Amino acid sequence: MHDRPNAASDKAVSNMVKTSVLVVGGGPVGLTLAMDLATRGIATTVVETRAAREPPSVKCNHISSRSMEIFRRLGLAQKLRDAGLPADYPNDCSYRTTATGIELSRILIPCRRDRYTATGGPDTGWPTAEPPHRINQIYMEPVLFAHAAAIDGLQILNRTAFEAFSEVEEGIVATVRNLDTGAAFQIHADFIVGCDGARSLVRKAIDANLQGTPIIQRVQSTYICAPALLGLMDRPAWMTLSLNPRRCGTVVAIDGREKWLIHNHLNREDETFESVDRDASIRAILGVGPDFEYEILSKEDWFGRRLVADRFRKGRAFICGDAAHLWMPYAGYGMNAGIADATNLAWLLAAYLQGWANIAILDAYEAERLPITEQVSRFAMEMAGKVLSQRRTVPDAIEQPGPEGDAVRKQVGQAAYDLNVQQYCCAGLNFGYFYDRSPIIAYDGAEHPGFTMANFTPSSTPGCRLPFAKLPDGRPVYDALGPGYTLLRYDPDVAVASLADAMRTKGVPFAVVDVPGDQAQPPGGRKLILARTDQHVAWRGDAIPGDPAPLVSKLIGRAHQLASASA
Repeated sequence: MHDRPNAASDKAVSNMVKTSVLVVGGGPVGLTLAMDLATRGIATTVVETRAAREPPSVKCNHISSRSMEIFRRLGLAQKLRDAGLPADYPNDCSYRTTATGIELSRILIPCRRDRYTATGGPDTGWPTAEPPHRINQIYMEPVLFAHAAAIDGLQILNRTAFEAFSEVEEGIVATVRNLDTGAAFQIHADFIVGCDGARSLVRKAIDANLQGTPIIQRVQSTYICAPALLGLMDRPAWMTLSLNPRRCGTVVAIDGREKWLIHNHLNREDETFESVDRDASIRAILGVGPDFEYEILSKEDWFGRRLVADRFRKGRAFICGDAAHLWMPYAGYGMNAGIADATNLAWLLAAYLQGWANIAILDAYEAERLPITEQVSRFAMEMAGKVLSQRRTVPDAIEQPGPEGDAVRKQVGQAAYDLNVQQYCCAGLNFGYFYDRSPIIAYDGAEHPGFTMANFTPSSTPGCRLPFAKLPDGRPVYDALGPGYTLLRYDPDVAVASLADAMRTKGVPFAVVDVPGDQAQPPGGRKLILARTDQHVAWRGDAIPGDPAPLVSKLIGRAHQLASASA
């Protein structure tokens, strides 16, 4: 997926590769973490078992708005927007009796050509400069790889398998193996991060255990090439969901022409994957006869789960993404939650490795991310239960012609729309979550506003996402955030020099951005809001504390270390 030679073959067994952070796994989560670290000047090495340019499986189909904000900061947003489905292909979600049958309802989502300009409908008006983007992982990942390969200080070792690691006084030593030569060699790093998926070896190495519900749904997934299918659809969509008494399933447009991913949601009475006729199920979902031709490109049988690790860290080892949490892919938030993990951890690691934060700042990763992934997974599980119930109760009359069938279809279509619009247009899940138990956030006693999958209340309460706004020059406020902490000043008469001096004395990257008085203040009405590089509010007030040193100590983890030592 990139032109850089496989450095693993150049490092003999007797040599040790040295790096600051070793990332195990070169999927979207691992690459995001590596890029974020490298752009902050942290030497990073990624080990990935696949060969360069070897495509991933057709799994993830959606980049959330919050993830697109991260990719904007990394210089990737437009590159990703330019990839995926044809520019004018409808990104809608269509509920039908079959993929080629009667439409029951449709959730309108702008095509990528209109993503920045569309108004009206449930998936526009997002409080961000980067709305969501529908793209399959087979198109997304090569963009990430190519971008990552061009970053100085970032090394990707393809065809290299992680085997084990041990923690030593000055860092970790990992054993990896070149899969082409069979040669094992070692990598010495300050930290190791497992982004190595559901079967994570790093998770097992740190004795983290997945807890929750191991099986919620069984799914047969089949990636097919069917050139004639698009012509049988009177109104194509990015995602077509079939609801009929025989087989309920989901058909995802991959290239907008001939390639499709079909999820067959097994019925309760289906005893095993093997007992279900894959071909018959596909035809029932598509609504086609035995003469319809298609080619199976790949297939996978999998379980929908709700599992969250009981720890995300042990010493100098961390886990992110599917290594840390697995749940049903409702609201498209599996990969996207992992990307949020990655950007949270990246700036914390960089803060310590650059020398301006105490090592105790790293405690914030698990304190912040574990509660969020637990909460998000429960959102997904609740949605899964409702969707499964809907699929299991499709009326027999849904395909019946005439007024009775029309009435049934109207009722089922409206119910499908009302239930699912919240997961396909999930502003609350993107923007509503907050960190309420972080050791490096200065809370002020204000209650964090609640959120649902679909809705949230913007807030400047410490721990919340900094509310979206545009600066006078038209830039989104997030574009003005620096690599450490940025103070937004809504009243130019408020003195901030004492905080600036205290920050710079500790070497903390710090900037002040004046927001003119005619700009709308974020909810909360404070004159000063201190934002972190990851867009979360760290502190707010109407004046700098008389002695800003305790605040700075908290922000860089020093206060947490002292409190832990005295406990």
